[in-house]
Amino acid sequence: MAKLTTAELLDAFKELTLIELSDFVKEFEETFGVTAAAPVAVAAAGAPGAPAAAAEEAKDEFDVILESAGDKKINVIKEVRALTSLGLKEAKELVEGAPKAVLEAANKETADKAKEALEAAGATVTVK
Repeated sequence: MAKLTTAELLDAFKELTLIELSDFVKEFEETFGVTAAAPVAVAAAGAPGAPAAAAEEAKDEFDVILESAGDKKINVIKEVRALTSLGLKEAKELVEGAPKAVLEAANKETADKAKEALEAAGATVTVK
C-alpha cells in the first residue's frame, strides 16, 4: 500500500461531509484506542470547584442531535437537507441512522432554530 502524505490525506478529508468525517473519527478512535477530544475541554470539565451551572453558561457551541424521525420521516429529511449541505441520500441515511448529530458546534441561536424546525417536522431532537 502506498503511503499517503499529509497533504493528500487533508485533500481526501476536504471531500467528506461533516457526518462522514465524524463517522471516520469515531472509527479511528475505536480502532486505535485514542480520543480526539480537545485537552482544554477535558481540563475545564474536570476543574475542581467549578460549578456545573457555570460551565453550562460558558458553553457557546451546541450539538443538535436527532433522536428519532417520528412518523413524518420525509419531512424530517427535508429539514435536515435545509439545515445542512447534505444530499438526499446522505440526509436519508442520517435520519434513518438516528440518533445522530445534525449540526455540531453551532451557536445557541442556530441550534435552537434547528431544533424548532426539526420538531415542527415531527422529529425528536436534543441539544447538547
